[in-house]
Amino acid sequence: MPLSPDQQAEIDAQRAQPRQTLRTVSEGLEARLYTATPVLDHGFVRVVDYMGDDAAICQAARVSYGRGTKSVSNDAGLIRYLMRHWHSTPFEMCEIKLHVKLPIFVARQWIRHRTANVNEYSARYSILDREFYIPASEHLAAQSTTNSQGRGETLSGDEAARVLDILREDAGRAYDHYEAMISQDGQAGLARELARMNLPANIYTQWYWKTDLHNLLHFLRLRADAHAQYEIRAYADAICDIVRDWVPASYAAFEDYRMGGATLSATALDCLRRMLKGEEVTQENSGMSKGEWREFVGVIEG
Repeated sequence: MPLSPDQQAEIDAQRAQPRQTLRTVSEGLEARLYTATPVLDHGFVRVVDYMGDDAAICQAARVSYGRGTKSVSNDAGLIRYLMRHWHSTPFEMCEIKLHVKLPIFVARQWIRHRTANVNEYSARYSILDREFYIPASEHLAAQSTTNSQGRGETLSGDEAARVLDILREDAGRAYDHYEAMISQDGQAGLARELARMNLPANIYTQWYWKTDLHNLLHFLRLRADAHAQYEIRAYADAICDIVRDWVPASYAAFEDYRMGGATLSATALDCLRRMLKGEEVTQENSGMSKGEWREFVGVIEG
């Protein structure tokens, strides 16, 4: 189960005692507070706390830029201006704290985003639950032959069943040994900090993760991308929905300029200008490598 009984009881108690506040609130995010959004088979993401909204971003920008923002007629326009010109500091005025339950191998990818405050469940002090991520069959795939970091064709039939059996059996066996090593049975048992090293990377952990909006959007740009690994992308997609409710104007600008936009090099921009003038531009006369040209063509042809 995603939430333990104790966690659910704590959440229910918090939701049952709403408090009046004088601080700025985001109505969309208020509705999400303490509610866990399921991700994968046993995971979740939930909002624990937050600070700021779209208006806080504009307030910070107008303090910084003074009269320079007077030509921007509304907050949404200002936010689009800030996003378009990579003015990131005002977005740092908003912060969010998330409670996330995720497989350890996903956490090891996630922790690469170092601009956050993290406090993780400790298997030195506590016993991990018997919960493992087992992919749905449609997410089992062979190694890609063209991308050393990606997946290729989806496995099916007997091969998919064989892989799933191995994953379940290995995870269950490792946890049985983990329990046996820490078992008391009248003896001290192996220290938890040692027994945990035998557990597989698909066992679930939990953490509180706090970051500002600027760095969160950077995380989402990379992890909600179609090329990201499916498992971390599932969490990123859930967080995208949260951010859309929290700061709708900022998220709309982010979708337009970051998720839906493209960055061109000076060479690529020159090629595009030549094309618009009617010149035939090929990889050979573009000044780009084959890889750069392939990416450039992908951008302009969609």
